Amino acid sequence: MEETKQMPLALRACAELAGSFLLCFAVYAFSTWGSAVFGINIVFFALATGLAYAVVTAIFSRISGGQLNPAITVAAVLSSKTRAVDGLLYVVAQVLGAVAAGFAVVKLLPTSEQVTAKVWLTPAVNGFEKGSVAYSVLSQYGITFSVTLAIVIEVVASLIVVSAAMATLGEHGESSDRHATTMGLAYGLAAAMSYTVTGAGLNPARSTGIALAAMNQGLDQNPVQQLWVFWISPILAAAVVSLAMIIAQMATTAKPNATNKAAYAEVSEDTVRVNSEETEDGVFFDQAAAQDDARSDQKAVEQTEETEVRDQQASSQSHADEGVKRD
Repeated sequence: MEETKQMPLALRACAELAGSFLLCFAVYAFSTWGSAVFGINIVFFALATGLAYAVVTAIFSRISGGQLNPAITVAAVLSSKTRAVDGLLYVVAQVLGAVAAGFAVVKLLPTSEQVTAKVWLTPAVNGFEKGSVAYSVLSQYGITFSVTLAIVIEVVASLIVVSAAMATLGEHGESSDRHATTMGLAYGLAAAMSYTVTGAGLNPARSTGIALAAMNQGLDQNPVQQLWVFWISPILAAAVVSLAMIIAQMATTAKPNATNKAAYAEVSEDTVRVNSEETEDGVFFDQAAAQDDARSDQKAVEQTEETEVRDQQASSQSHADEGVKRD
């Protein structure tokens, strides 16, 4: 969209901040109040996550492209869809919006001796092992979700999200008409994949906001200590997607060049063929001229011989006349 490219950087950064706040507030809200009251339901969480991202992306996509995720912004910068300075401001705005949303939700949580902040926040934070939303169930069987599994799940899920974003963002980071819908579907699918293991991070800003707000709330695992996984994994996915895009672009650019070279070679061959034909025609023309010259020379020789014969006949007649006179 042309209007996206014309928006001032300050306005676009503010859109990312506001969008990140609304998005993260919604995710934190249904992750805490919804999960604590009605229980953890992966279908509900996936649908709610996808809907939240789709709606907020649709609201702000005309201003900033609705990136709302540092991993998407990194991929946009690496693939030259977003300038580095713009991307840096976007990431700062996204994290600030998420942190504000995290503290706002924690501040609003009703607590008592029976219902502590831990009860509300455990389903909302991202983590693995003791920090996983499934830890209380898995620990009964002596197992946990390891850091390796957490990284793999987050990378794969983030690949879906980042790929969907890059496919629907334009050359200058502007969103297409299907951007919001596609992002909602991508986040919903990725959340369904990863929620049981990690709480569905997918977005470093989303993971950071609630981790900082829940840092001193008595959780089994301090979420800040595991936060690195939820930055490295999505950023790694962003780098992979960007590399794939660069390779695909190079291959696409190389193909027309090869086609142009083949066409040029064909044209050159035709030109050489035409020139050869012209050269042959030229040689043929020279041969005809040589034949004409030969005919002219032959005719001149014949005329000379005829002249000599006539002269000889005239001379003989003259000698005969002189003999008659003497007789």
